Amino acid sequence: MNITKENIDALNAVVKVDIVAEDYQAKVDKILSDYRKKADVPGFRKGHVPMGMIKKQYGQSIMVDEVNKLLQESLNKFLTEEKLDILGNPLPRVQDDFNWDAETFSFEFELGLAPEFDVDLKSKKKINQYNIVATEELLDEEVKNIQARYGKMSTLEEATEHSNVTGTFVNEEKGIEKKSTFLVNDLKGKKNEKKVIGAKVGDVIELETKKLFEDNNKLQHILGVSADEIKDLDIKVTLTVEEITKTEPADLDKELFDKLFADGSVSSVTELREKIKEDAEKQFLQQADQHLLNSVIEHLIENTKFDLPADFLKKWLATAGEKPLTAEEAAAEYEKSEKGLRYQLIEGKIMKDNDIKLDYAELVDYAKGFIRTQMAQFGNMNPEEKELDEIAGRILQNQEEAQKLQTQLISQKLLAFYKENMTFKTKELSYEEFVKEAYK
Repeated sequence: MNITKENIDALNAVVKVDIVAEDYQAKVDKILSDYRKKADVPGFRKGHVPMGMIKKQYGQSIMVDEVNKLLQESLNKFLTEEKLDILGNPLPRVQDDFNWDAETFSFEFELGLAPEFDVDLKSKKKINQYNIVATEELLDEEVKNIQARYGKMSTLEEATEHSNVTGTFVNEEKGIEKKSTFLVNDLKGKKNEKKVIGAKVGDVIELETKKLFEDNNKLQHILGVSADEIKDLDIKVTLTVEEITKTEPADLDKELFDKLFADGSVSSVTELREKIKEDAEKQFLQQADQHLLNSVIEHLIENTKFDLPADFLKKWLATAGEKPLTAEEAAAEYEKSEKGLRYQLIEGKIMKDNDIKLDYAELVDYAKGFIRTQMAQFGNMNPEEKELDEIAGRILQNQEEAQKLQTQLISQKLLAFYKENMTFKTKELSYEEFVKEAYK
């Protein structure tokens, strides 16, 4: 057997594998001999069927199997020994004159080679790193929400500005018939408020959906329609009022604090606000970190220049999936996946150059932390270590779940690395300001 590589250019190569009869014949003969021992052919005693018959019936199919096994093994070994960093998989070249009746075979494979490049983490244009703070207004609003959630509800005869209205929204043409509850204050505009204020149980009110609420997500939930339908929904709906209530806010006292924090960690309004601020800013930090990571990824993709073997990758994408793609479909798929591939290469180089690794023990610990958080949401604050180990083991046996956790953990490690090795422009702002600026 002989394997050679010819470089077409810096990103493309062809590997040629020459296989002669001596490479596979002994293995084929042994398999045919085993077949002969087991063959049960009428007119012949078992084990005494002429070898010529066995070869005629099975010879070529066994030879093809063995050549293909040998080809795959030798190609993989060659790529490993030569330490070739390839993209996708080797693509066999079609040979119109190929003949399995020959004793020697030549196979050719196209390779797409990974580019060589450097990653510069220093940049004159600084990326924004947001520090999101919980404002006094946010804390006021959250305290009100807690008081409302734990408040006492009473029934009213007619709707007021601060009452809750429960009723059924109907539009026959759009197939809408949904019972929902809303706060009159949440209605947008005085015109809509005026229609509802003063209404009594049994009243039927006609409302227009356009700008009915400040938040379209609220309207979507109340009418029970899809996100696509809600975008340009401009119809009239009837609301049949079924219940009118008012919530008396709960007192900010020890009874409420103990309901919220059974461990006794909060005993005053000041401590409650501090706790709300701490919890809110933890969540804000997660969002700010995710935004920072996304910004770094975009920055590195944009500022790390290298070429890719585009033609090879398009050909590979055409054959890589379960269903073959046309040249046009493969080109479109390449356009969609090019950025992701570029960052994959950048990420791999950063991890290799900076010895950023992930071992199984770290993955288990990360999975256990994830499980611990989930269990805490259901009231199990102190799960046993043995239980966590068992659940983590089951999760990591699922390849898809394990890959998802691994990706998250690698992202965490890389974000920590970027924070240590890149310079950012820190900007402090409220959550509302963050949303407006970061998600323009």
